[in-house]
Amino acid sequence: MTTRPMVRVLAASVLAASFSGTALAHEAGDFIARVGAVNVSPNASSEDVAGFGEFKINDNTQVGLNFTYLLTDNFGIELLAATPFTHKVSLDGVGEIAETKHLPPTLVAQYYFLDKNSKVRPYIGAGVNFTNFFGAKFTNDLEGALTDLNIKNSWGYAVQAGLDYKINDNWMVNGSIWYANIETDVKFKLGGAPVSIATKVNPTVYMLSVGYKF
Repeated sequence: MTTRPMVRVLAASVLAASFSGTALAHEAGDFIARVGAVNVSPNASSEDVAGFGEFKINDNTQVGLNFTYLLTDNFGIELLAATPFTHKVSLDGVGEIAETKHLPPTLVAQYYFLDKNSKVRPYIGAGVNFTNFFGAKFTNDLEGALTDLNIKNSWGYAVQAGLDYKINDNWMVNGSIWYANIETDVKFKLGGAPVSIATKVNPTVYMLSVGYKF
């Protein structure tokens, strides 16, 4: 009378253990989509701008998206995208002088540590970033002295580190940090004379997101 319930409990436990061992897998062929908040924090530097020093660029937070495809249990490729970022540009003694928008699609190859069934999967990645600047305009043209603002698009490298914490078979939470090499030329006219300022944006990018595995 007592054997059958014990057998049933044991069988159920074995089945549950077997299921849990595969339910949380990150494995070859999986597609992961993540959405959350992404903050771009520039580490800006530039050539001197008309005696006012270097450009200063503020940070901005937008909705971030990334999409990962696992080629094997440990190797994947990921594309980072986001809604357009808006950054304000300022100079010492002058304040804000301009703003620009940009989109920074970034493609990286990734390596995931630990076993595919681990609840926590840390990873690292490296790849290429393309930054498309658009909508650049002067917000303070110094009484007409500044005109014709243009910011050159940029290609550069990117590196990342991140971690997935699996909630169940499909859902996870994610935290990741990126560094992107973004170097550009800021071109404009100062009193009618053409000027080109070599500028490094080189942001650190932080993202907190929720992911779903297909």
